[in-house]
Amino acid sequence: MHLIKDELDFGPWLDAAAGSSVGAGPLPRRENQDNFLLIDAHGHAICLSQQQPFHCQVAGWPPGHVRAAVLDGMGGHGHGREAAEAAVQGLLAIPACHDTASLSAKLDQLHTRLQTRFAQDAPAQARPPGTTLTLLEVPPGQAPLLYHVGDSRLYEMFDGAASILTVDHVPATVYAMRGALDEARWRASVHGEHHPQISQAFILGNAIGTSLQLDKPLRALDAGNLPPFLAHLSDRRVLQVRRGACYLLASDGFWACGQPLALTARWPALCAGKTAAQALAALFDDFLAKPPEGLHSDNITMLALRFNG
Repeated sequence: MHLIKDELDFGPWLDAAAGSSVGAGPLPRRENQDNFLLIDAHGHAICLSQQQPFHCQVAGWPPGHVRAAVLDGMGGHGHGREAAEAAVQGLLAIPACHDTASLSAKLDQLHTRLQTRFAQDAPAQARPPGTTLTLLEVPPGQAPLLYHVGDSRLYEMFDGAASILTVDHVPATVYAMRGALDEARWRASVHGEHHPQISQAFILGNAIGTSLQLDKPLRALDAGNLPPFLAHLSDRRVLQVRRGACYLLASDGFWACGQPLALTARWPALCAGKTAAQALAALFDDFLAKPPEGLHSDNITMLALRFNG
């Protein structure tokens, strides 16, 4: 397990830490295909390369600006880890963004470039790899900007409750967008159970259209296409954060179990009154020491952030 807690400086307004592990369960994965990125207020960055922490300095990074992202690489022809690493390297090259429009444009362009690159490198008829991407861009003095694709999640721990602030890009969400699932059935399927299927991923593309066939572009989910009970959780939006809350960006290995809600219900107490690093250590220790019942072994990666102003 890699726990990143003291190497970076996020300034007086933000406390952040990162952790990643190959996972737990009866048959732990041999390779960690997850990744993460933290760029601090001075342009110092840390991510995973070849499954090990990698430090670098981002040239021209504006003082006080922060970027945080979690990625979960997936399959294809066995290059899930490489897809997540390529996306992270692309994120390091994207200049700091100050609004959702420019952030979305830059990330969509990166998706297209990497999709073309992996398609050219893939064997004939092979399905290209992909990765989830849940990212927070934090300009100094501004509310964070969210960009989300896939089924990793952003959680808010506040007042004893764990709230999910993103929508999983999974078949159940597609059915809800068509009116085939109501809110209760959608929540039971997406939050009350775990299904390994995904309907959209960075680099891979989307299968959200009526044909359910893979399409190259990414499709942003927002109030224009989500059902009313999810319309407030747009993939690309300004995030309203609360002082005192703990925000967790996490890959789905944490809730790949028989009763995900029972697991995440423990998180607020584990985060309460702790720094980001302390909360992260408590969450990893709890999960690895007491893996949930029915756990499907998968990699686990999480970033914890606390906004102090």
